[in-house]
Amino acid sequence: MNRKKRIEQILKKNMPKSSIIVDDLSNLHKGHGQFDGTQETHFKITLSIKNKNYSKLFLHRKINKCLKKEFDSGLHALEINISK
Repeated sequence: MNRKKRIEQILKKNMPKSSIIVDDLSNLHKGHGQFDGTQETHFKITLSIKNKNYSKLFLHRKINKCLKKEFDSGLHALEINISK
């Protein structure tokens, strides 16, 4: 299973009442340092959440915590957009 699918599954499991879109932006970073654009290293997550009681900071921290194993295994960067 590729990283994009794993990220989608992890976030949907941990945030079941949210709409989640995961986009792989790795190809946009071709030529930046050691990145050649073929690895799954850079992602954009768009999250629409129904529970308005959570702060954006809380949600960013939760997403990063949920994806710790992915960061440990090569995920380099996330762009996180949250709408309530």
